[in-house]
Amino acid sequence: MERMPIFGQTVTRRVTKDSCGRPRPAASVGGMDSSDAAGSSRPLRRSVVDRVPGSAPVRNVIGPLTRTGRYYARSWRDYLDDGPQQMPIARPTVALAAEALRDEVVLLGLRARRPVSDPQAFERIHAEVLAALEFYGAGGWLDKPKGFFRAPGRLDELEVRPVQRRNRSYFRLRWNSGYRPRRDEPGADRWLGYQAVSHGYGLMLRHREPRPWLVCVHGTEMGRAAIDLALFRAWYLHERLGLNVVLPVLPLHGPRAKGLPKGAVFPGEDVLDDIHATANAVWDVRGVLGWIRAQEPDASIGIYGLSLGGFVAALVASLDDHLTCAVLGVPVADLIELLGRHSGLSQDDPRRETIALATPLGRMISPLSLTPKVPMSGRFIYAGLADQVVHPREQVNRLWDHWGRPEIEWYRGGHAGFFQSRPVQQFVTDALIQSGLVTGADPADRSGRPDTQTG
Repeated sequence: MERMPIFGQTVTRRVTKDSCGRPRPAASVGGMDSSDAAGSSRPLRRSVVDRVPGSAPVRNVIGPLTRTGRYYARSWRDYLDDGPQQMPIARPTVALAAEALRDEVVLLGLRARRPVSDPQAFERIHAEVLAALEFYGAGGWLDKPKGFFRAPGRLDELEVRPVQRRNRSYFRLRWNSGYRPRRDEPGADRWLGYQAVSHGYGLMLRHREPRPWLVCVHGTEMGRAAIDLALFRAWYLHERLGLNVVLPVLPLHGPRAKGLPKGAVFPGEDVLDDIHATANAVWDVRGVLGWIRAQEPDASIGIYGLSLGGFVAALVASLDDHLTCAVLGVPVADLIELLGRHSGLSQDDPRRETIALATPLGRMISPLSLTPKVPMSGRFIYAGLADQVVHPREQVNRLWDHWGRPEIEWYRGGHAGFFQSRPVQQFVTDALIQSGLVTGADPADRSGRPDTQTG
């Protein structure tokens, strides 16, 4: 049992361990363990068309309130419980419950934008999952996921266009991604048909003289200049900490989402699209790292990811040998498991079988299956105690443990609460300084108030 300060309060960190001294793993999706999912290659026992239950719009409307109520009750139970826990416990408050409710409303909006497909469409998704298990299993990538992520070629033709906004200058980047799925890979033809994904885009804040670089990888529903610059506090990183900052756009976001068919989102229910989007994202970020090193061979480079971007950043930090630091903000650890948690499907919905069947695919693209290459002194994670989007215990705690339990900041807030959290702002600044990426910064400036000017 360990006591630690959070937001000026002292909270208790308790960790439940098994007989070998390791944290107990979270339950898997759909009530199946990985061996059940990996060993199942059968189609659905009966057609999902025959067995899918009806929709429940009333439940969807009142769901945020009831789930927040359950969260508040669990928080009090955990707070009063003297037994072991896996993460810090803070006194429940109405403000903390409000943070959880805000997350639930966000999830409701995401579900509205990403509705579950009709049963006929889900039959296609199910068939692709079966084909993918066979394809990736035959390639050896289910057992050795590192080989799934191929190294990109050099970005020789990267277009850099200057932009002047609000008395500030930055650059827009555009390049040919070059990512292509392997031949005969399930879902490859559909992915190649997403023309908007074929080009990479990004923003760059660059000093005239050589400086350290920070690559900032955004989360879901981001990938737009104003939002990304604000949420990463990019101008603070650039002007106050003296960093060159690059903000690449993930596949199926921002300009890389134009003209796509309905339902083409990342992350989304289409498992193979999620796999290709993850591989494409990692490929693109590694390509940007290669471009930076071609420009400045001796430059120090760090990576900073938010939510879905934390997932991508953790993967890149497990594949690149020369990053100075990796800061993971409210990071996803297992994408398929997360989608199963937020699918909105009832427990008896046959489409849950597809999600459970995809468990080995989620593990293949998870940073939990790779070994981080960033030095321990350069690993940092922060997460919200009331996060209802990326569950702190099922997602963040597992990644924190897998990464060797590096320095972590637990803030009192929900998923998006990091932006207004002064301790998080200071934590990120301290992380960049402590890792050695930033040198010579004024300690009085470490809090880094959010910059409202977005460019």
